[in-house]
Amino acid sequence: MTEAAPTPAALPPHVVERADVRAAIANHDFGEVFRLARLHGQISYAKIAEAVGYKREHIGKMARPETDGKGARPRITQHRKILEVVDALRIPGHLAGLTPRPWELERNTSTSPSADPSTLLAQGGAGLWDVAELLRRTEMSDINGPALESIEQGIDQLARAYPYADADHLHERTRNGLQYVTKQLEGRMTLRQHRELLVDAGWLFLLNACVQYDRGQREAANLSKAAALRIGDEAGHGEIKAWAWEIEAWFALTQSRWQDMIDAVEAGHAADQTHSVGVQLYAHKARAAARMGDARLVRDSLDAGRARLDRLPRPDHPEHHFIIDPDKWDFYEMDAYRLLGDDERAAKHAQSVIRISTGPDGTEISPMRAAEARLTLGVSAARIGDIEQAVGMGTAALEADRKSLPSLLLVANELDKELRSRYPREAASRDFHERILAITRDPDRPELPF
Repeated sequence: MTEAAPTPAALPPHVVERADVRAAIANHDFGEVFRLARLHGQISYAKIAEAVGYKREHIGKMARPETDGKGARPRITQHRKILEVVDALRIPGHLAGLTPRPWELERNTSTSPSADPSTLLAQGGAGLWDVAELLRRTEMSDINGPALESIEQGIDQLARAYPYADADHLHERTRNGLQYVTKQLEGRMTLRQHRELLVDAGWLFLLNACVQYDRGQREAANLSKAAALRIGDEAGHGEIKAWAWEIEAWFALTQSRWQDMIDAVEAGHAADQTHSVGVQLYAHKARAAARMGDARLVRDSLDAGRARLDRLPRPDHPEHHFIIDPDKWDFYEMDAYRLLGDDERAAKHAQSVIRISTGPDGTEISPMRAAEARLTLGVSAARIGDIEQAVGMGTAALEADRKSLPSLLLVANELDKELRSRYPREAASRDFHERILAITRDPDRPELPF
């Protein structure tokens, strides 16, 4: 098979490798990509317009700097048009949070080295996905049982690493998994094997959505979530569909879209009634109700979630991101009670969360939960007049190595509000506020959903 021919608007390698270009692609700010393509790649707007099917004037509007006084520039948001732009500019799919594009697969096929399994080891050792490839090649078939099992084990390892693993590293490994599974779906297989691979892709898209959102890649996370939901529909997999709705509920919660969150919770319950995802859905409903000031709905939701949790067996691997463990219930109640102003209960649950999140050797095994627990203790301290404790806990939370920025900032802003309203003249309050602003405005971070 010959390599796919480049388009007139294809980005040269030196442009694709630029950090500003990659950041714009990751944020799906294609207007900025167009501007940088002309600036650094000498690709005219006319060529881009011809390649993507837009008028030259519209490309110019999208590429216009937002500092010229004409307001926000138009953005491409339709999934179909995003794919067209990615293909026209020959942008590798993984840079935009997508699976490999057809032209990439053609290129990889045409440049593929020897099929000798030993070459994988020579190229750096067998990783999660290389093991599956070795097993597949050993059987000399498109896919087989051991390879499928290896893929599932790889996904399980990634989901169990989610609470503590570096977000960038986890994103890379998850993306590699999606590329591998997508490639296997093109081979010959039985209907059962095809469904198993679809389900594997669904779980990887779910995990990818979570990691992308943690990193501030809001639009890419939405695409991954939507892909998981479509796969859940196609494969008839209610649990994947329910987790996709749970992720939508989480997105809506951190963006203060209360009705959207309630709708997502109901859709998730409709998709699945038997797995632990239902516990998480009730928890999200309680957290939203607390922010809306509905104490009765908070307690009803917590009671329903606790009852669902008590009916489930205790998991063998409670750290798995898509399995709700009983210990996490303290985290949910902590959040709800803090928002209801029940500081004594909130602080008690926060201390329990920190204790459970710390291993015997003092290492934090759930740093994201522990960070939000410290913020809760900070809020409680601020309300009783201990500004030193409040700022100390808040600062420690913001300095956590592994964090979910949207969730962390949601609670950090609550502490910031308490500090500024109670201690507006204190330098410590102003310093904490500036620290939060620095995080949200950091140009080196991906786009934040605020």
